[in-house]
Amino acid sequence: MLKIRKNDIVQSTKGKDRGKKGKVIEFLPGGKRALVEGINMVKKHKRKTQQDQQGGIVSIESSISVANIALVCKNCNKPVRVGFTTLTDGTKARICKLCKEVLS
Repeated sequence: MLKIRKNDIVQSTKGKDRGKKGKVIEFLPGGKRALVEGINMVKKHKRKTQQDQQGGIVSIESSISVANIALVCKNCNKPVRVGFTTLTDGTKARICKLCKEVLS
């Protein structure tokens, strides 16, 4: 079970974008890198094509290591460590290590 999943709100803990929050767009194969909305933006030169009449320099998200992002708890509104617990119905759930609330 992964600690960070797609559509989670995370905060960058290292690098040029330290402290910025964003939503996880996708995980790259291997599960060690993720694309996060608005974090680790890079410039890419795009050629003018039939579909893209404009071309030029565009900003896109680059992948970031999962070790450099932390999940943001909705209750605490802080970057937190994630733990696991077994609920009464027998399913595993992620919990916030600060406030002990179940994360969705």
